Amino acid sequence: MDFPFKLTYSVNGTNRETSDTNGDVYIQITETGGRRTVCVKANRAIDLISYYETGFNFNVTKKGLCFINGYQSWTDTKERYLCEKERDVRKMPRKLNSMFSFDRYGDAYFYNYDKEYLHSYDIFYCDGGFIANLNTENAYLIIKVKRKDGSVSLQSDINNIRLLKGEEFTVCDYLYKPDKTEGFKALDRYFPSNAPQKIFGYTSWYNYYQDINEEIILRDLDALDNRFNLFQIDDGFETFVGDWLDVDAKKFPNGLETIVKSIHNKGLMAGLWLAPFVAEEKSKLFREKPEWFKKESDGTPFKCGANWSGFYALDLENGEVRDYIRKCLNHYSDMGFDFFKLDFLYASSLPPYSGKTRSKVATEAYKFLREVLGDKLILGCGATLLNGANVFDYMRIGPDVSLKFDDVFYMRFMHRERISTKVTLQNTVYRSIFDGRFFGNDPDVFLLRDDNISLSDRQKNALITINALFGSVMMTSDNIAQYDSQKQKTLSEALELFKNGKVTGYKRKGHIIKIEYVLDGKTRKLSYNTRKGVIL
Repeated sequence: MDFPFKLTYSVNGTNRETSDTNGDVYIQITETGGRRTVCVKANRAIDLISYYETGFNFNVTKKGLCFINGYQSWTDTKERYLCEKERDVRKMPRKLNSMFSFDRYGDAYFYNYDKEYLHSYDIFYCDGGFIANLNTENAYLIIKVKRKDGSVSLQSDINNIRLLKGEEFTVCDYLYKPDKTEGFKALDRYFPSNAPQKIFGYTSWYNYYQDINEEIILRDLDALDNRFNLFQIDDGFETFVGDWLDVDAKKFPNGLETIVKSIHNKGLMAGLWLAPFVAEEKSKLFREKPEWFKKESDGTPFKCGANWSGFYALDLENGEVRDYIRKCLNHYSDMGFDFFKLDFLYASSLPPYSGKTRSKVATEAYKFLREVLGDKLILGCGATLLNGANVFDYMRIGPDVSLKFDDVFYMRFMHRERISTKVTLQNTVYRSIFDGRFFGNDPDVFLLRDDNISLSDRQKNALITINALFGSVMMTSDNIAQYDSQKQKTLSEALELFKNGKVTGYKRKGHIIKIEYVLDGKTRKLSYNTRKGVIL
């Protein structure tokens, strides 16, 4: 097929554009069975800047839907109508962005948002077409849809690559099909099934947040029964984020070793949360090792967000940094932890690295984590998704669940990665296409408790039902010893869905998602209201 393209590069600081082989570059295009690969060979030293393609006749209509995949785990993702805009956090007051780094959580730091377009990372489909990136080792593939007429184009994120004379680089390599069902069948040939064991577990975060201690952990552990297979200690065990070897002695006077043994004695896997690529401003690491952090152009540490006391990206090209990360992970692996939830992973590839694309940096960083942890189970979180395909066992596919359905009102004007049960439930449905293909999906927690929460009973029921239907991980932060008979019944029914239910289809119509699934040999249907967060 004819896909017009434009390659932009520079020679000795002068920008040039081409749509064909010339004296500077040799461009080789290969197309086989719906797979298109474009390679550039340099005839002289060049710096790649951008690559665009057009010509996709997918016929996206105003009444039709197209799947728009967000940049990282927490980014809002769903099938969209062309009339729906993407929120551009850069339109917030500059002072707020500067103070809280809201533009650092997603792609707003480096992607030029345009209200005329929707943009999807690495996977896209609509009624008339399908595209999937096979080149994440080298570059993100950004699929852009013009909201006015539904025309589709591609942008390969190749900026920052320098080629010397004779060197080659694959600027894009992707699948394209005229039908999404055919597209996913083709994709399965490149990504063999990756369906790890299902996880039903507990995490301490969504009840106590950082206010955990040995008493709370052991009490909630004692409440679990033999239906569970994981108990995870979340953020709050460490003194400060980044100082992973410094367990807070006031909270955990006996350390974590005895807790790991207690978890194992109960027949459960022991899980632990860490954010290996960052450290907060109050940490000893940040104070004592300033040379370990990536720097802005003005020499200040590269900030990745406002959580904790503000947190910063470690320099993953620094050998001492990698040794430190390895030491911390090995410490807890040797202690007996079986499961690692590794968070804020987007920080690995947010700051630019000389001579590497962001996608290449992320791929190398995630593979480094796998190399260190060996056969331990890894749940990636706050990560760019396809870089973790067949590297991580599980992946968070939505933002954090909020204790109010759509969080407090002012947060709705923030970044696309904000905390929101409303958003994460839609991510859970629409990113179900990844589950068992790239990794096991983690849709985040369900919560049935009555205290310390503002979700209605109907919203809590929708949360546990949709998580059970669409995920490979079911987690809660409730102390289930406090469940009454009705809550125990709800949990049992959800576990039956989780183990034996199979979704056979879903379809969006306005703010309603109609879901069809099979349980006990019977086809069943439900309708989910995305605005109110309830099953009708």
